[in-house]
Order: sequence, then C-alpha cells, then structure tokens
Amino acid sequence: MRNRTRVIILLVAVVLLGAVGTGAVLYAADRTARRDQAQPGGPSVVSGPVSLQVQSGGRQLLFRNMAWGPHRDEITTVAADHPDGPRTASGVQCLRFHAAAGTGICLQAQHSALEDTYRAVVLDDHLRELRSFPAAGIPTRSRVSPSGHLAAWTVFVSGDSYAGSDFSTRTSIVDVRDWNLRENLEDFAVVLDGRPYQAHDINIWGVTFADDTTFYATLASAGQTHLVRGDLTARTLTALHDNVECPSLSPDGTRVAYKKRVPGLPADAPWRLYVLDLATMTETATAEQRNIDDQALWSGDGTLVYALPGDYGADLWTVPADGSGRAEPVTKAAVAPAYLG
Repeated sequence: MRNRTRVIILLVAVVLLGAVGTGAVLYAADRTARRDQAQPGGPSVVSGPVSLQVQSGGRQLLFRNMAWGPHRDEITTVAADHPDGPRTASGVQCLRFHAAAGTGICLQAQHSALEDTYRAVVLDDHLRELRSFPAAGIPTRSRVSPSGHLAAWTVFVSGDSYAGSDFSTRTSIVDVRDWNLRENLEDFAVVLDGRPYQAHDINIWGVTFADDTTFYATLASAGQTHLVRGDLTARTLTALHDNVECPSLSPDGTRVAYKKRVPGLPADAPWRLYVLDLATMTETATAEQRNIDDQALWSGDGTLVYALPGDYGADLWTVPADGSGRAEPVTKAAVAPAYLG
C-alpha cells in the first residue's frame, strides 16, 4: 500500500509540474507576442518587395526598422517625401546597413549557444546575398561608394564605444567587381603633418567614399583623431584635419560632416555635429545641440540625417548643413539610413 501511495503521489507531482511548465511557456509566449505587436502610435510595417534600384515612384529612404514587432531589425523602405508613412519590410535583418547604385552592405549578427559572431554581407539590388565576409567584432559603421563598386565596414574588435580610449577597430573595403578585399586599412601607409607616421595604436574607422579610388576616414593615434584622405591604389592615408570622427562626404565632394569633440562637454557625450569645407578647412557647427554618436548621412547637398536615441532604440533627425535652422525629426524607430534616387 505504501508503494502504491508513493507512485500515485509521484504521478500527481509529475502532472502538476508539467502543467506549471506548460503554463509558464504559454505565458512567456503571450508576453513575447504582446511585445512583438506594434506599440500604439508606432509606425505601420508590412512585408513586401524591397529593391535597391531607383524606383519610378520617386526617391526612397531605406533603413533598419527599430519598431517592435515581427519586422524589427529588418531593412525597410518608405517614400523619402513621406518618411512617416507605411514601411515595407524586406525580411533581411541588419545591424548596420548602407546602399548605393544597386549594391547594399549589411552587417549581421549570427547567434549561437556559445557566442555571437558577425559578418559583412554584400547584397544585390534585390537584397540577395552575393558574398559574405567574417567580421572580427561588433558592427558599427558601413558605407557603399556612389558607383556601387566598393563597400566598407567598421567593427569594434574590443570595446563598444568611441567615447573612451579603450577600444580597437577594424575597417575593411571590398571591391564587389572582383572581390578584392582590403581587410585592414591599418596596413596602409600613413602621412601625418607631411611625414610618414607609424605607431602601434593606430585605429581607422568611418569610411566615406569620393569615388572608386579616393575615400575619407578617421584615424586615431596617441589620443588624437584626424580626418584622413585614403588612396586605394597607392594604399596611403594622408591626414588633413584634426578632431574629426565618422566623416561623411557631401554629394558634391566639397564638404565633410563629422562628429567633433567639444571641450567642456561630458566625457560620455562629447560630440557635436560639424561640417568642414575641404577647400578652406573652415568648420561650421550645425544647429543640432545634442550629442551625436553616428555617421551622419547627406540627404542632399544641404541637409544631414543622423540617429539619436529614441523610444524604440533610435530615431532619425535632420538639420541644415550650413549652421542655419534647427534640428527636426524625420521618422521614429529607425537607424542606418540610405537614400535611393
């Protein structure tokens, strides 16, 4: 009798534990489903075809969608003149993204039980994978050249913020015509103050392209940052101006927008958005007074678009490049923009 009672008690306990476990799973699934539904007032996002070709319907704005829901982190598209309109989601997830002339660069995370790894994926005009490359760390910047022939990306090899000095980056450029990969721009020869420069602490990040040979980027060494002009053929980096981070070249090639460290600001929020005239090396502060930790994008010769923290993680804002006007919102729940058309 005692054995029978014990068996009955054991069976009841197993049933109860199973019921509790099932209830916990269903509760967690319900919470996830609720979380993944679009928050009230958030942007409308639906699945659909997304192309990197210029559309007959007008200029397009593409970006990583940050709104909660089944399409979070996917590359989405909206009409550029209605950036708060319904979004079309591609199904392709990227942490960082940029596109030009039918070529896209998508920096992705690959999750596993042991660790997260990262890769840089070159996409065709229908966002299909053409080639991928292992990335040595956390994705942070990406750009495609105006021709669509070159793609660049930067990752944090150690550290995860530009605010301090305890970080290391790796920046690569690939030619999508022949898949020639410059895996680490730190291997290029550096000219600083008119002389060859070598140091063990050089970091390069934030490429922006002029054409298929010339690019600009940030070089950091000895606690200083510099705007450098790169030459892919000569494999050189020539310093042009100090205190420049995450440069972005204007469409006409005459100015660079960038983050500048301003004395007196907090150590964890030290940057303001500036524009440098490359002919005169004259700096102009934009009207944006908040801390900018992004590589701004030119939406035309006269305006800049960039990300700031928001309710969903990040929002896009715009400001005139000439120092006039004021900062205005573009759209919520978005980061890593690219304009087509």
